[in-house]
Amino acid sequence: MSHPTTLEQEAPPRLTPAVQTIIALNLAMVVLQLAGVPYTNIATLFSFDSNAMPGRWWTAFTYMFIHAGVLHFVANMYALYVFGPRLEHTWGAKKFSWFYVLCALGGVAFQMLFIRGGGLVGSSAPVFGVLTAYAMQWPDDEIALLFMVPMRARTLAAGLFGFNIVLGLIGTNDGMNLAYFAHIGGALAAYIYVRMGASTAIDQVRQRVANLPDADEPPRAIPRNLPRRERGDEVDDIVAKSKAIASKRVATVTPTARRRDPKADEANRVLDKISEHGIESLTSDERKVLEEFSKSLRDR
Repeated sequence: MSHPTTLEQEAPPRLTPAVQTIIALNLAMVVLQLAGVPYTNIATLFSFDSNAMPGRWWTAFTYMFIHAGVLHFVANMYALYVFGPRLEHTWGAKKFSWFYVLCALGGVAFQMLFIRGGGLVGSSAPVFGVLTAYAMQWPDDEIALLFMVPMRARTLAAGLFGFNIVLGLIGTNDGMNLAYFAHIGGALAAYIYVRMGASTAIDQVRQRVANLPDADEPPRAIPRNLPRRERGDEVDDIVAKSKAIASKRVATVTPTARRRDPKADEANRVLDKISEHGIESLTSDERKVLEEFSKSLRDR
């Protein structure tokens, strides 16, 4: 595999802190083996064995740093080097580290479900989880398998998933303690983690949108010189007084003797609008007309 080519032509870091630390820990264990420490001693202390649980609980976390050989180590660490940095750069080192451990525990869970006994070593489960998460985040990235065959990230992840299922079933039928189901466990743990994270993010967006005011009901302007309720009470008083005075003038003045007042006509129009649509329907100019008419009545 070569480095993925993104459609956005992004350039993620070649080596991020968490990925660098994981590779260094795995490299340290390989160096110990090359320095002469027998693999059997290291495996006895750090490899996971379901028959030894729960006494050797720590091996559920340490097995991912031991490899059965240099080729096993190189293959896993190169895949982590290819897919891990961009994922860590997007999530952050802390989140990526917890995710890596979660995928390793997913491998342990599936190993215990399908294969009883035998040691489990290697970082294939968490690395397979990293590949799965990468394919879910950037499914259309192009990857050159074995530096020659170009394919999409999602195609590579799906192909390896099916390949491990087939080999896992064959190995189980033959009675061989193969760790292919652990790889599947790491991939499924990654799939659930990414999907749950996406659902949570969508729920948060929906909750924020639900708390926003409706676009169909824009906030109404409130005059600055008086609170809303006091302003409304004042206008209501003006309307009541205006109607009372107008009714008295109608009763005492005959239609033939009364002269038409443009301001009074405008005030009547505003009063009719209040009766039909409510006081909130008035414009600022109409409110001003009503106030001036009320003032003129009080002066009289």
